[in-house]
Formats: sequence, C-alpha cells, structure tokens
Amino acid sequence: MNNKCDELYIKHRTGVNQQTTMNEICIKALVSGRVQGVFFRESTRRQALQLGLTGFAINLSDGRVEVLACGDSAQVERLVHWLHTGPEYARVTDVDSRKQAFELHGDFKTG
Repeated sequence: MNNKCDELYIKHRTGVNQQTTMNEICIKALVSGRVQGVFFRESTRRQALQLGLTGFAINLSDGRVEVLACGDSAQVERLVHWLHTGPEYARVTDVDSRKQAFELHGDFKTG
C-alpha cells in the first residue's frame, strides 16, 4: 500500500472488513450554551445523517452536549460549523472540537 490519500485501506472491526478512505476523520465536540431541552441532539443527528456521518450526540451532566462525528473530513467540518449555531432554539456559546482516532460506527445515535 502506498501513501496516496485516495487509496482505500481495509479497517478490521469485529471480524468484518470495512473500507474507508484516507480522508475520513472523527471529531469530538463539546457544545456549551443552551443546548439541552431545545432539540439539539436530534437536530445534530439529522444533520449528521444528511452529511453521511456516523457517531453520537449525548447530553452531559454539566449541561453541555458531546458530539462524536466520523466520516469524510469535509462533511465532518460542515457539521462542526453547523454546531456553532445548532437548531432554532439553541443558544451556542462555545464549541470545543478536537480530532480523534477514526472509529467505525454503523449509524449516528443520540443518548
């Protein structure tokens, strides 16, 4: 295997081969502000699925929402940009996002 970005490689997870491209990433974001009780997690899930991403959005006990988004780097960046505004009734004050090791997820879930 050479180092070209468009080359596919095989990722092994639970005994199943899955192909991913070299430009796939995961971002973990902690979203602060009025982000609980305003349909933030479900809106994030819908945005992520429209962008073809996997991962999750969960409420944290301190009032923030944690989002893990995995997929094509350009689409992940689009979701992170959207997180700065969120749905209509949200009032986002901060988004702290960091790259994570790539993880394979079958879907985008809320919890």
